[in-house]
Amino acid sequence: MKTRQLGRSGPRVSAIGLGCMSMSQSYGKKEDRNDESSIRVIQRALELGVTLLDTADIYGLGHNEELVGRAIRDRREKVVLATKFGFVRDGSSPLGKVDGSPQHVREACEASLRRLGVSVIDLYYLHRRDPQVPIEETVGAMAQLVREGKVRHLGLSEVGAETLRRACAVHPIAALQSEYSLWTRDPEQGPLQACRELGVGFVPFSPLGRGFFTGRLQQDEIAGKSDLRSSMPRFQGENFQRNRRLVESLEALAAKKGCTAGQIALAWLLSRGEDIVPIPGTKRIPYLEENVGAVDITLSPADWAAIEAAVPVDAVAGERYAPDRMGLVDR
Repeated sequence: MKTRQLGRSGPRVSAIGLGCMSMSQSYGKKEDRNDESSIRVIQRALELGVTLLDTADIYGLGHNEELVGRAIRDRREKVVLATKFGFVRDGSSPLGKVDGSPQHVREACEASLRRLGVSVIDLYYLHRRDPQVPIEETVGAMAQLVREGKVRHLGLSEVGAETLRRACAVHPIAALQSEYSLWTRDPEQGPLQACRELGVGFVPFSPLGRGFFTGRLQQDEIAGKSDLRSSMPRFQGENFQRNRRLVESLEALAAKKGCTAGQIALAWLLSRGEDIVPIPGTKRIPYLEENVGAVDITLSPADWAAIEAAVPVDAVAGERYAPDRMGLVDR
């Protein structure tokens, strides 16, 4: 497995990580989830040299952290363990609210440590910026956890360039995690440049467009309320069909290179810079192995041009999220 450095101050990790969210929520039917199968996927990832595991306290309301903790219990030394905090379910809405207060920073960290069954978190992210709390206060409280030895490195998720600069003035930030893929190019409009200016690594989540760029996703598979994609404009109605044509173009390119569309999408991201470490998620070992294989795909300038032509920046139909969720993204 190739490795990459997460920021000037952060850990060295596998060039591709594993997002664990879907093992507990968001995609597919609840009855299809299987903890023992998911644990086998995580442990197979470690066997393949994947070191960066990504979870969050909100995934499955704590279930995902407990699951990851079980999977790594006897192999902690092989893992760069990342988790996130900030979302709080309070009954006010399906999303709940974001709490970045210093008190919640500490409470959330202690709870995550218990669920994960570890003494220290390698990379601790603020899941979303709390608009009611200055980022300096939140990061200041996170930095105190570093001084106490409960956290090794700090990260932020879905924040804009200005917020990132303010945070870095308080404490080094190892990584910014945001959605980035062939159909979500938003980080190129400021955040990615700020990361490079400040020495912050970049961790794209949903690098396969929430499974869309695998070419395997069918529209009728996401009809249930338990599948987060059913509320996302890109997966609805005519938008799905228009976007499916983009995937078909990518599949044609992949066939010429002897790989899959998903591998092309990941190879494109990996080629954007040595500071980029995508974290595709999966619940199945064959798909995990397929994703890991993307690190060995080399793209020529001609490949790059063909990929950009197959999935133009302005060709994607529909927004990333419904308006209420888009409101949580710090632009």
